[in-house]
Amino acid sequence: MSALSRHSEQPLLLTHWQPDVLQMMDEHHLVATSSTPRRRLHFAASLAHFLDSMRDTEVCVFYGQFIRDLDSFCHQLERAIPGEPLERRITGPRSVTALLRTRQTFPGRPPSRFRYYIWHDADELVRADHVLFGRLVDALAGVAAEAEYVDDDALLIHRSVFIGSSLLDVYADDPNGQLQCWYTDGQGEPFWQLVTGIDRPRTQRLAIDALYG
Repeated sequence: MSALSRHSEQPLLLTHWQPDVLQMMDEHHLVATSSTPRRRLHFAASLAHFLDSMRDTEVCVFYGQFIRDLDSFCHQLERAIPGEPLERRITGPRSVTALLRTRQTFPGRPPSRFRYYIWHDADELVRADHVLFGRLVDALAGVAAEAEYVDDDALLIHRSVFIGSSLLDVYADDPNGQLQCWYTDGQGEPFWQLVTGIDRPRTQRLAIDALYG
């Protein structure tokens, strides 16, 4: 058991916490919360910098302060991942899901093996439109599960880090929210469960304040 998995029992005084956080993401997406904006910002920036220093790794950063609807999310996504301009929809051709599935290659360089999505202030979209937030979480986690358990191509591991205030914690506590279950339209088995065989998104919670004592 890593030090971070015991964060609810005692505060941590870690100088270099990034490797432990990375270990938490071996099999999980991360929901990281704090009531202190400065700590959320430092956590997000430090983790992104650490991940960006790793080989064969892409880091996509979303600035939640500017994400209030699907158009503003797509505006940031198409600037983080090279590809065709997006249609403003979650599924289908030239959609959010379609772009998430792509992988850019460059001559003389091996394809990336890891892609991390760092979503600053994810609670802003929860506040503005929690249903849309759930659909986007579903897309990120679904594409990750598909790439890991279904695709026959060279493996690309996707992991998302959702960072926010206690409002994000409230959403994460919702058993019907997409941090706990796949999105369903009420027409049978959820799409991502059917495609991947995984019964729910794999997420783990982290109290950011525990990193700073």
